[in-house]
Amino acid sequence: MKLINTIFPLALILSANAQASEDFTNSIQGDLGIFANVSSNPIRGVGNSSTVLPYAYFDYGRVFTRIDTFGVKTVPVGYGHLELVGRIKFDGYQTAGIAELNGITDRQNPAPIGIGTFQLTPIGAFFLYAFYDANSSHGNIYEAVYAAKFPLGEMAVYPQLGIEQYSSDYTQYYYGVSAAESVASGYASYTPTASTNRSFRIMFEVPLNYGWFADFYLQRKWLGAAITGSPLVNTQFADNGFAALVYHFK
Repeated sequence: MKLINTIFPLALILSANAQASEDFTNSIQGDLGIFANVSSNPIRGVGNSSTVLPYAYFDYGRVFTRIDTFGVKTVPVGYGHLELVGRIKFDGYQTAGIAELNGITDRQNPAPIGIGTFQLTPIGAFFLYAFYDANSSHGNIYEAVYAAKFPLGEMAVYPQLGIEQYSSDYTQYYYGVSAAESVASGYASYTPTASTNRSFRIMFEVPLNYGWFADFYLQRKWLGAAITGSPLVNTQFADNGFAALVYHFK
């Protein structure tokens, strides 16, 4: 109920002047390809992770995917739709073999599900999401991102500003230290509050030939005090970047 109460009033305000079209086409519109991703984890002893994965940022009728976020569009809301969404997120970590994490139990990756909207307005794009972790933490994630597009010669540059909040249940699961873990590990017990994290992201889109593009993306996230105050955390940042080769379907 807390999740619905947060975003439902916003949906009512935006739907009063809905601009979104209900014309859905049964063809892919957007990008498909492959990307190599590198991301950091702020937990002590957990190194950077590198993966090569399919890249998907497209609409197909009411169904969409935006790299790590996917879902279904429902009723028109403002310049977009109210969406049922899920997300792929890798905040979990394994502690076996990491000396700094002796006595700390494994944390499973979250399974965020919820509602949101993508608003493509005359002044830029807004992404608004409210998630509930259906896996172990049972916490909430709220996120707002603004993105703009600027031409730079033949390239396009997409700067993005984001803010997200993790509920106390979420931060406790991933960054807290229980009394039992404190005894086993030697770290002081830690019960964090909710955390507000800010981020700056930028993507460069470089045209190649025959509908192919190369995309380069960087993100820096400034972690909130509830996370950086954890004895399990040894940094103030979380970074992510990828390079992608994609084909654009019109």
